[in-house]
Amino acid sequence: MAFSFKNIIAWQKSYDFVLLVYKVTKQFPDFEKHGLSSQFQRAAVSIVANIAEGSKKLSKADKLRMMNIAQGSLEECRCYVMLSKDLEYISEDEFNTLTYSIEGASYYLNAYCKAITEDKGIKD
Repeated sequence: MAFSFKNIIAWQKSYDFVLLVYKVTKQFPDFEKHGLSSQFQRAAVSIVANIAEGSKKLSKADKLRMMNIAQGSLEECRCYVMLSKDLEYISEDEFNTLTYSIEGASYYLNAYCKAITEDKGIKD
């Protein structure tokens, strides 16, 4: 069986986070449709898309560059989670769920980057 980005735990955790983002942003005020909601969704999708794209890059440097872009998008989302709570668009429970999810995605993405850096069995 060929290696797929879907086998990367960082991608799996990030994908779960994207689904949560879409779920919570459905309830954002209508005037945020082209504002925070759209930005939040795009940044979340960018995490998984860059992990997927980076997984097929041939050089370590290219892989790490794509993972770093994913890390940047993840941090952008972390900001949007806080902003969504402070603007009272999401409940405390939703905030906690999103925070837990993004922390898991961040942990595994950082671990994946470390594995790439250290040449620890990363498949092409």
